[in-house]
Amino acid sequence: MPRVPDDLSRDTDRPGMKTEPFEEQVLSLIPLLRRYSRSLARSDADGEDLLQDCVEKVLVRRAQWRGGSLRSWAFTIMTNLYRDGYRRARLHPPVELSDETTPLPQQDQSEAPLGDPLEKQRLNQAINALSPDYRAVLMLVVVEGYSYQEVADTLSVPIGTVMSRLSRARRQMTEHLALSNIVPLRRPK
Repeated sequence: MPRVPDDLSRDTDRPGMKTEPFEEQVLSLIPLLRRYSRSLARSDADGEDLLQDCVEKVLVRRAQWRGGSLRSWAFTIMTNLYRDGYRRARLHPPVELSDETTPLPQQDQSEAPLGDPLEKQRLNQAINALSPDYRAVLMLVVVEGYSYQEVADTLSVPIGTVMSRLSRARRQMTEHLALSNIVPLRRPK
C-alpha cells in the first residue's frame, strides 16, 4: 500500500494512526456545506456558487488550518464569504432580467416531488423572511446540529447572542407560518 505523504495527512493522538487526507475530509463535508450554502443564499444557483467559493478557499488556505475541527473551520469560511457577498450586493445591487426574458426551466416528469410542495414553499418563504444572521444561526443549530458554543465560535459572536438569535428566528418562523396558515393553529386543551 502506498504511503500518504506527510503534507496530506495529520497524525492523531494515537501513535501509528493517520487521518484521511485533507482533500478527502473536505469532500466528505460537501453535502453539509451544500445544504448550509443553499440556506444562506436562498437559491440553489447562488448556493452552488457559494459552495464552490468556499471549497476553493478551504483548499487554497489549507496551510492556515490549525488542526481543529475542519467542519467548523469550513462553515466559518462559508459564513464569512456569504457576509462579504451580502455586503457587496447591498453596495452594488445586481441588475435583474424581466420575467418576459427569463426562460422557464424544463421539468423532468420522472422526478416526483417529495412531500407537499405548498408546505415546502411556505417553509422556504418563512426561512427566507429571516435576517441573514437569524437564518445562519437557525440553520447551524437546527439543521446542522451544532451546539450553541460551536455556532458562537463559527460566527464569532457570544453564546448569548446565538441563543437570542435562535429564539427570535424560531418566533419569527412561527409567526410567518401562522399568518399563511388556512386553519388557525390551536394549542391542545
